[in-house]
Amino acid sequence: MEPVQLAAILAAVVVVASLVSVELGVTVALLELTLGVVVGNVFDLGSAEWLDFVAKFASIVLTFLAGMEVDPDYMRRRLSASLGIGFTSFAGPFAVASLVSYFLIGWTLKASLIAGTALSTTSLAVVYAVLVERDLVRTEVGKLLMSATFVTDICTAVALSAIFIKPNAWFPVFLVVSLALVLALPRIAPWFFRRYGDRVIEPGIKLVFVCLLVLMVLADLANGHAVLPAFVLGLVMSRHYAEHREEQKRLRVVAFAFLTPFFFLKGGLNVSLGAVFANLGLLGALLLTKMVPKIAFILPLARRAMPRHATFTTLLMSTGLTFGTISSLYGLTAGIIDRTQFSLLVTVVVLSAVVPTAIAERWFVPEPAEEQEADRRVPIPAEEYV
Repeated sequence: MEPVQLAAILAAVVVVASLVSVELGVTVALLELTLGVVVGNVFDLGSAEWLDFVAKFASIVLTFLAGMEVDPDYMRRRLSASLGIGFTSFAGPFAVASLVSYFLIGWTLKASLIAGTALSTTSLAVVYAVLVERDLVRTEVGKLLMSATFVTDICTAVALSAIFIKPNAWFPVFLVVSLALVLALPRIAPWFFRRYGDRVIEPGIKLVFVCLLVLMVLADLANGHAVLPAFVLGLVMSRHYAEHREEQKRLRVVAFAFLTPFFFLKGGLNVSLGAVFANLGLLGALLLTKMVPKIAFILPLARRAMPRHATFTTLLMSTGLTFGTISSLYGLTAGIIDRTQFSLLVTVVVLSAVVPTAIAERWFVPEPAEEQEADRRVPIPAEEYV
């Protein structure tokens, strides 16, 4: 299919998803994922280089925005809760999925480790999208979810890098540039935005995009990932954007209006329903190896850390998308897993993004106004978690 035709079809799907989201009150990311699966299989749509690039860049921008929303003071204050829930969210599914894939399903050791890595993730993109749309980003439950998800994704990225990826000569360059941007951008931002901000050409947004694109290019050259440096970059910029909410709002509008829909659509397009229907039993087993450990290990901790919204916290921590897809795609391109294994893993990842989020939003989503009022009345102690 011609790039223009594919772009037109996907743009129409994006509009439909947005309208349905408004009418039904469902997070638009879920609809974009679901419609991506449907459209990709009904019309036999494949991906394209431009879509791969836009989706990849969108994941980096989403991660930056998520880091920008994290409250560093809150994360320090509730470090034990964030570390406990975040690490458990990674370790439980990683161990269970790896063991089940190797001993029960009969995959190779490396393929089983890919499965463990892909199914251990929590989707920062999905969690952030839900919190933004539900106006929960600045509530206690939203802050805890962002902090714990960051810990989970750090563990996943470290596991993928330590087990599989072999850094090359570009890796030190990637680390040095990442560190330089993390140190320099918060110092440059106040002057830059004061001098060039509040203009229709948006130099501030362009500066952020340039930094993120540099991270993407160097990460590709170094066989690394730009997601975590992008999150840290957003984290160190959080204080600046907390003082300049209008700048933050404009950046968020650009991301959610144009970039992120293609990221979620691309996630749906990766699913082959033919391979899925031919292996439904295997799909169910893999889905259980992700969901059961997530719920079993996270729920008791969430009840201690966020008793009023333990189920909501657990369900969102059970989602997966970005790193799950990255891990699966790495396994496919490296020849560790085949196309059927890839389709099954990506389908599980997409289902884990859709199903827990739909349940959480239907029955367990907190009311923003009530949460903000409760947070003002009953502040969380310094660190009561352990």
